[in-house]
Amino acid sequence: MFSLLKKEVSTFLNSLTGYISIWVFLITIGLFMWVFSGAGFNVLDAGYASIDSLFVITPWVYMFLIPAITMRLFSEERKTGTIELLLTKPLTELQIILAKYFAGVLLVLFSLLPTLVYFYTVYDYALPQGNVDTGAIIGSYIGLFLLGAAFVAIGLFASSLTDNQVIAFIIALFFCFFCYAGFESVSSILPPGPVSVLALQLGINTH
Repeated sequence: MFSLLKKEVSTFLNSLTGYISIWVFLITIGLFMWVFSGAGFNVLDAGYASIDSLFVITPWVYMFLIPAITMRLFSEERKTGTIELLLTKPLTELQIILAKYFAGVLLVLFSLLPTLVYFYTVYDYALPQGNVDTGAIIGSYIGLFLLGAAFVAIGLFASSLTDNQVIAFIIALFFCFFCYAGFESVSSILPPGPVSVLALQLGINTH
């Protein structure tokens, strides 16, 4: 299982697509947080030491980044015919799924780690120094990581449905969006009551 996990991570990191995906994520977040003004996300315009905008923007960027990471996990195996070879290895189906899942989760973690620079910057430039809500930021990072893990699970499922990576990406993108914000929309059109509350609670954004 660990050899398969290592293979999946190294395949991603040895490809240009992997680095481009992570760089696009970091550049997009960086531009909204430190460069673009007027959108309400710029840290310097806020006037107080907070990186809340990171936790608002990242879920929407993850909707595109994570399906791009996961779209090849099973669809490429099916297209090239290596899935049959993989199933003959001394691994259970659960171990294969978990190896690919944890590989995706590790890549999400790799994309999150560089954003700690933003936290350090706000921490260092706060007045007085260190005057930030560290507990809330740590909690938000944990929530963001778990959100990424949920999106990886959705992307892995989408990748198992087809041997076409583009179709897998589109399916994952749709399900990620629906699970994050779609239940909120469904709840808003339902009459007030237990059913609308249940629909709202099913959505990831509520949590």
